[in-house]
Formats: sequence, structure tokens, C-alpha cells
Amino acid sequence: MPFETALTKALDLRVPVLAAPLGRGTNAEFLATMANSGSFGFTALMHMPEATVSDELAEINRVAKGRFGANLSLVVDQRKRLAAALEAGVRVFSLWQGDLEPYVRLIKDAGGLVFWTVGSPEDAARAKDIGVDFLVSQGREAGGHFVGSAPTMALLPSIVDAARGVPVVAAGGIADGRGLLAAMALGACGVWMGTRFVASRESASHRGYKERIVAARATDLVETELFDPVGQECPHWVIRNSTVSRWEDAGRPASGQRPGEGEAISRYPNGKPVYRYDVAAAWDSMEGDWEASPLYAGATVQLVHEVKPVAEIIGEIEATAQAALDQIAALRTGRQALSQ
Repeated sequence: MPFETALTKALDLRVPVLAAPLGRGTNAEFLATMANSGSFGFTALMHMPEATVSDELAEINRVAKGRFGANLSLVVDQRKRLAAALEAGVRVFSLWQGDLEPYVRLIKDAGGLVFWTVGSPEDAARAKDIGVDFLVSQGREAGGHFVGSAPTMALLPSIVDAARGVPVVAAGGIADGRGLLAAMALGACGVWMGTRFVASRESASHRGYKERIVAARATDLVETELFDPVGQECPHWVIRNSTVSRWEDAGRPASGQRPGEGEAISRYPNGKPVYRYDVAAAWDSMEGDWEASPLYAGATVQLVHEVKPVAEIIGEIEATAQAALDQIAALRTGRQALSQ
């Protein structure tokens, strides 16, 4: 199925599919594979220490040849990370939470593109005046952290209506070509997927994390704010694990009184301890009790049955979109035959 949308034109894509930032699960190999498959991925700068942003982006640039974007969560001051990314040549940015206007100005002055993740029509209505290039309409089915005020199928058309012509990408509850086609029918120019790509062969997420996604069903998901620092709480979906279960069994106590709080479960690559309740999901080289870290996932666990290469996932998205179109055409032909 050939695609030509505002998104494919802006980023020179074959397929209008974006990979959400996957924490430390997004590495250079994964982003390069996304680019080579005709799609596009984002890396989360929040998961890089400020001192290493330049070096990490240089490695990604070398492998992905500049065909990737950077995500900034604006719950903290991100000006240093943004400056390092711009200096490294990054020109596509995804922003969410916090006051984005100063960041948009800096990115636009550097000739960049801005994606803004929103969860309400009220925010969408501001995008054009701020200078945002693309909106990401994030429904409540989205894996990990979400800002959506309603499920994707209800939220997306309201965001499109409010956007005043700013192109909209759909996020939350989409894992195949049928979801892509449904989103486009509701006015989206492409889709933003996370859970499906965590469970890809090239993602740098922990193998056990990938296997948990494949095995999970929607009933295994928990909506919580458990894995965020105090003052930065945002709802997120995770697969129930030992940390969640211990906290529930203890009566869901507040931060400071949670079981195992302050217990180191692993270490970051720079040697800093990873504590129980930290925000970081399990990555491929994570040692220790990886299962105790947040296993972010959304409702599309229902549709993920196998860990597959990125290229195969993208190919299946194209094939299932075409099959859905063929089915619609067959239904229309059948109705026309009945009416004759």
C-alpha cells in the first residue's frame, strides 16, 4: 500500500510510522533499523546524563546517519540537553509536558521540526500559534507514561478538529496496519507506536521484558504513578511485576513508606545505582533484579505475539493495512451488487 502524507513528506518516509522513545531500549542499532525500514524513531534524552548526551548522540548519528529524532520530557529543565542535541545536528524533536514554548523557539530558530504530544483538544488548539509542526494525539491506551484524557478513537478526531490544520499523528492502542488505517480514517497522517517496538529484535530492551510483553494480556496491565519521582508524577501503564505486587500487598503506601524503597536492584552503565521504583525500564545489559523495574506496556500487548525484527514489523504493518483496504473494497463491491 503506497503512503503519502504530511508525515512521510516531512521526514522522507516510506511508511508513516514513528517509534516512541523507549528509554534505554532505544539505541543506535534500533534507530538505524527504523530508518532503513522506511520509518523513523525517537531517542529519549531524559535517560541520558547531561554530561554524556553529546557522546551518545554522536554514536547514534554515526550509525543512523542522522535519521532519528530526540524526545524531551519538560518536567525538568532540559535546556542543556537541547543545546547538546542541536550541536550534535539533531533537527527533529518531540516534546511533552511542561512549558514548551521556549524550546520550540530554539528548535525552530535552528531549522528543526517539532512534534508535541497532547492529550486534550485545548492543547491542540494552541499548537499552530506556538509554531508546532506536528501534534501527537496520545490516547489513554498508550504504554508507559500518557497524558491522554480519553481513549484514542474518541480523542483523535477531537484533536484533529481542534488542530487548525496542524498535522496529527495518532498514539495509543496501535500496533498494526489495521490501526494505522483506522487512525488515518479519523484524520491522522501517521501513527506513533511504542509497545510493539519494545518487543522488536533490535530494541535494546531486556530480553525478559520483551518476553513479558509477548506473554501479557490487557488484564495484566496496571495504571499507576508508582515509578515517578515525587513532584513529577504522571499516569503510566505497566505490566504487573514484583514491585507493583509488593506495593499493593502493603496497602499502596505513599512515597517514603513503600516496601523495598531505597533498595538497589541494578546499576546504570555509568555505575549509578538503579533503585526500586526508579523510572528506568529494563535494558538489555541490565543485571540484578531487572523484573522489579517498570515494565511499561500498553493495550496493544493483545496484538503482540512474538519478538520480531523491525523490518518484519514494518512489512506486516504495510500488509495488514493493504488487507484492510481490500476488505473494505470487497464490502463496498458486495453492497453495490446487492443494490443492483
